[in-house]
Amino acid sequence: MRVLISGAGGLVGQALQERLRKDGIDVNRLVRVKDSKSCCNYFWDPYNEEIAEGAFDGVDAVINLSGESIAGYWSENKKKKIRESRIKTTSFLSQTISHLDQQPKTFICASAIGYYGDRGDELLTESSKFGTGFLADVCREWEAATAPATAKGIRVVNLRIGVVLNKKGGALAKMLLPFKLGAGGIVGSGNQFWSWISLEDLVGAIQHVLTNDNLSGALNAVAPNFATNKEFTKTLGKVLARPTILPLPEFAAKTFLGEMADALLLSSAKAEPKKLVDSGYEFKHKNLETALRQILHR
Repeated sequence: MRVLISGAGGLVGQALQERLRKDGIDVNRLVRVKDSKSCCNYFWDPYNEEIAEGAFDGVDAVINLSGESIAGYWSENKKKKIRESRIKTTSFLSQTISHLDQQPKTFICASAIGYYGDRGDELLTESSKFGTGFLADVCREWEAATAPATAKGIRVVNLRIGVVLNKKGGALAKMLLPFKLGAGGIVGSGNQFWSWISLEDLVGAIQHVLTNDNLSGALNAVAPNFATNKEFTKTLGKVLARPTILPLPEFAAKTFLGEMADALLLSSAKAEPKKLVDSGYEFKHKNLETALRQILHR
């Protein structure tokens, strides 16, 4: 098998290509640097709709992980980058592969559980309706941008990814320092659900999707056991053997972080991985404490 990955330099992309290569799968990368000397790198500029000749030769699957980081204060310019880096890249890839003479069989595209918006304690499966708010709108457009590939009979999977746990990057990496200093605490009420997944399981889930032709459409890439923010906070404090007594009130989160606080920290998404479980995927990390101990070597 040969796969082509966009966003291969990110946290998920790096871990994924390492795992795939170990399994004997050829990995090509879409990169934004024209003078790259690697035989596996192909230049692309989705904003100007350019892509190197030969990028899709012999490719069985395309995996799109491109996207501006959502961390940081959401100015209007930042929100524009978040939206365009997802929708333009996905639309360009989808349109391009749909017009190839030799099309890849599979197109896997990242999405996020932000698709559901703030849903309280409602149990969310892949068939749940989309929510409201900036992230929900972005995710809905993001997934819709894969429509040209679907229309041409290419198997499309939209990975609705939860909070990815890894000490080298993502939300957990940003939380470690304050928690180690004893400055960790619940955010807002602490009752909002955080649906998480270890990086190892996210990579495993993508591998599973690659080899399981029965999976298509939306897929919740989250662990089977979601946690509230309060549970997550107490568990991380326990694993690090540090107190978690300094809460971040809702008004403070909104004051310092603006709209991002509402969408990422205070929003509740109680998502379950129904399709992954039903298709037989075996999670490495089902339990939050076990996952954190293994990730942090505690």
